[in-house]
Amino acid sequence: MPRTLGHELSLDFLHVVEAAAISSARTMGQGKRKYSDKMAVEAMREEMRSVPIRGEIVIGEGERDKAPMLYIGEKVGMGAEDENSSYPEVDIAVDPLEGTNLCATGAPNAIAVLAAAEKGGLLKAPDMYMNKLVVGPAAKGYVSIDAPPKENLKIIARRLNRDVTDLVVIVLDRPRHQNLIEEIRSAGARIQLIGDGDLSAGISAAVAGSGVHAVMGIGGAPEGVLTAAAMRCLNGEIQARFVLKDQLSAEDHEKVAEDSAVLERMKSMGIADPKKIYTTSDLAPGKNIVFAACGVTSGNMLRGVRFFGDGIRTHSLVMTTSPRYVRFIDSIELIQAPDVIVRF
Repeated sequence: MPRTLGHELSLDFLHVVEAAAISSARTMGQGKRKYSDKMAVEAMREEMRSVPIRGEIVIGEGERDKAPMLYIGEKVGMGAEDENSSYPEVDIAVDPLEGTNLCATGAPNAIAVLAAAEKGGLLKAPDMYMNKLVVGPAAKGYVSIDAPPKENLKIIARRLNRDVTDLVVIVLDRPRHQNLIEEIRSAGARIQLIGDGDLSAGISAAVAGSGVHAVMGIGGAPEGVLTAAAMRCLNGEIQARFVLKDQLSAEDHEKVAEDSAVLERMKSMGIADPKKIYTTSDLAPGKNIVFAACGVTSGNMLRGVRFFGDGIRTHSLVMTTSPRYVRFIDSIELIQAPDVIVRF
């Protein structure tokens, strides 16, 4: 009998993110972000071959003509070449190395990530910018992406039974966020600026005790879908809206396509209203969601890959919505030797 999404396939997806994390961790600190990403992609793609699914990449490394591996629309899994196989159909979102610059420089919070759901269970989002607001379970249903940051921060503080001055908000350190940063600071909250990795930040915002209470600002749309999958598992919330070129600062213009091309791409992917506010369930509507992440470099939530004489140690997070599980998994891959030693 073929495996189904949830508990049974979660360990298969764990192996996929572990392989990507280990491969990219070997390049950590070498200053070659593209090489680090390449190693993660190749390892993830190879490991995906052994997963018993008929999978399709809906969030990946890019279009077929721009990315040789794990491109949007690519078929993966053991049933990739057989449409009549009995393996379950699965939509997959991947970021083989979230935080390529973090890995290249040895900075914290680089992770390998995968989310999966039944067919149609993840939004097919184009590779463009998205304005996001991420909060934990306490503030879920009370904040609004259209409200001023000061108002949202008051609500978050009230729901957490603390002062605004106690809150920590993560924002990507980009020129486009200058006004947002000023508004958050004027409200009295503290800011943690990050160079990359707003997905990892979003997960932290939904876990009590992480020291992070919200994520605000503009980041990648693919990361928004992955964050939504994590929020479905953690009972947190993301609200998001696509951002077009004419809404960005001049510093970002050279990084994105013209709005006409982007709008056409969005239409081809079934996105009719570019101004729509997307909720967690809009971005990740699946009934059966699996989310897996493995630390590459140590961060707020996960420890990075550690190499030692007798093996490799990884720290991963695996979550499912059916059944509802959140697992932190500490694994040691042992070298086959008669005198192997397991270390804490």
